[in-house]
Amino acid sequence: MPRKQQATVNAEGQLSERAQQLLKTLVERYIVEGEPVGSRQLSRDSGLDLSPATVRNIMADLEEIGMVRSPHTSAGRVPTVQGYRLFVDALLTVRPLTSRDVRQLQHKILEEAGGDSKALLATTSDLLSGLTRMAGVVSVPRRETSQWSHVEFLPLSDRRVLAILVMNEREVQNRILHLDRDYSRDELQIAANYLNAEFAGRDVSQLRSRILNEMQQARQNMNDMMSSAIRMADAVIRSSGESADPDYLLAGETNLMEFEELSDIDKLRQLFDTFKQKRDILHLLDRCTHAEGVQIYIGEESGYQVLDDLSVVTAPYEVSDDQVGVLGVIGPTRMAYERVIPIVDMTAKLLTAALNPRK
Repeated sequence: MPRKQQATVNAEGQLSERAQQLLKTLVERYIVEGEPVGSRQLSRDSGLDLSPATVRNIMADLEEIGMVRSPHTSAGRVPTVQGYRLFVDALLTVRPLTSRDVRQLQHKILEEAGGDSKALLATTSDLLSGLTRMAGVVSVPRRETSQWSHVEFLPLSDRRVLAILVMNEREVQNRILHLDRDYSRDELQIAANYLNAEFAGRDVSQLRSRILNEMQQARQNMNDMMSSAIRMADAVIRSSGESADPDYLLAGETNLMEFEELSDIDKLRQLFDTFKQKRDILHLLDRCTHAEGVQIYIGEESGYQVLDDLSVVTAPYEVSDDQVGVLGVIGPTRMAYERVIPIVDMTAKLLTAALNPRK
């Protein structure tokens, strides 16, 4: 180890306490202001009794070991990905959520509990974006099979019917059906009773062929009411397929344009193309789905070049004790981690509670 670094890095390769304090001060300052931090400012703000010259020496050491770097246009320094990583892993003081934030999360998420699961996930991504002023993302659970659990029909005007379809015992999907005539409540109840008796517990993907077969035989073997019920089931299945859930729900991506370091037009175009194509984001979210607790990818740690200037903070959510998806925040590497991490963690817990109402 070079002699000049001995006061900064000990024999075990760990930063000295004062080097850690200076790095912590630099990262916190840079997160707030977005400007390179100079040695004189660090000397004042760190709370250490160190001269600017001593601070400059320590910062030079930190730069040599890759914790900070000096932009060409400034004498100050900014953290590197390695510096952010040490800050997040060892130096960060997580700030508890305010009671207002907790109430807002609880109110918005829990009021959707027991309803349409897609609406609940969309509300969650909006909340993450609104609270952090960055992009909020929620992955949609993927199921190899979907079982028909129960359906109800409610009459609307103009020959329309609201179909409330429950899948996999707890996932609610609402569909507006446009039918050939108006139906009374009694007729719709009879149709629902028939379909629930015939289809409950069956794989939806296998129902389509059965429905088509029964529609062909309906004139000979069924009365008008049963024929109508089959046509309603066909409309429900078709509408479910046409409006299949997306792989993830993203909200507030335009917030990223407000950060100066992300304002490059070409980089923004590539980023928004990545959001649209979904593949890379999905791969990253899938990795997070199988991890425990809050995961933080800083800059190039994600493995995707388009995210080199961004950080992704995620946490998994559960259904029936299985981690089925993740939610998180995408923002600049200088995001306020002490605030974002507890927001993501708490939101994941509340979403899990909303998706498991009997727990």
